Amino acid sequence: MEPRWLTDDELTAWLRLIALAELLPSRLDAQLRRDSALTHFEYQVLAMLSEAPERTLRMSWLAQRTQATLPRLSHVARRLEERGLLVRRPSQTDARATDATLTDAGWETIVAAAPGHVSLVREEVFDALTPEQVGQLSDICAAVLDRLDPEGHLTMKAAEAPH
Repeated sequence: MEPRWLTDDELTAWLRLIALAELLPSRLDAQLRRDSALTHFEYQVLAMLSEAPERTLRMSWLAQRTQATLPRLSHVARRLEERGLLVRRPSQTDARATDATLTDAGWETIVAAAPGHVSLVREEVFDALTPEQVGQLSDICAAVLDRLDPEGHLTMKAAEAPH
């Protein structure tokens, strides 16, 4: 069976999407490393914890939400723990699970890092778009994510996470 090759318009859109997927994460990571001594991944973990009830989430949920293996997340959590930004402890509701909790120092770190991060996101992404394009971007992402993440794991807000 012959593959359904991309049309010229689809190929152009695909190349642009891939370029964006390559360039944006490295820009976000560079800004956060420079201004806050955090990787983008570390920022995401701290931000999710900052939005969660009692600043606490299951490590397994964090791993799923960040598309990380549990060993990778545990390694990052250990580094953040060593810096005093989070603590891990056995879950009070499930003896098999481990919870991560943002410390006061972690809260201060994410509060200090957020303005620079949001400024870069606005500058690099949203300032380039009209309000109509923002809606279109959201709709386009939703359509593709319906196929890639039909349960909505990657877009679930931390406050909605199972406890």
